[in-house]
Amino acid sequence: MAEIMAEEKKMNPYAGPLPKAAVETQPYWDGLRGHKLLLPRCRSCSRPHFYPRSFCPHCGARDLEWFQASGKGRLHTFVINHRPPPYLKDGPYVIAVVELEEGPRMMTNLVDAPADPGKIACDSPVEIVFDAVTPEVTLPRFRLVQEASR
Repeated sequence: MAEIMAEEKKMNPYAGPLPKAAVETQPYWDGLRGHKLLLPRCRSCSRPHFYPRSFCPHCGARDLEWFQASGKGRLHTFVINHRPPPYLKDGPYVIAVVELEEGPRMMTNLVDAPADPGKIACDSPVEIVFDAVTPEVTLPRFRLVQEASR
């Protein structure tokens, strides 16, 4: 699968917008580049959060640490976009909100999933796929997994 994605990138290089890391988000982007999903967690209340920021959205504390999340979760909700932006050559594609096992939710895309609402179900198990769109930037995508393989 990784070889296919790498070959696909050579033929269709990524032309979409790229994130710019800030001081608060740099560990997150560095982790993705190393194929790790790193999340911030508050040392005061012990709750993880996403998106990365300089304070805890739960208790307001500024004493945060980074930890490696499992990369597993459940599909919270999704929408199928039939009108992709100009930089995406293929459509439709699935925009999703994933609830991670650790609790936070993040917006992402489902890959290797049919763009058919009859074949995708909320609360389905998902796992992260690291999409190296450039040598410097890796984006988190998710794919559906079978319950038995978890």
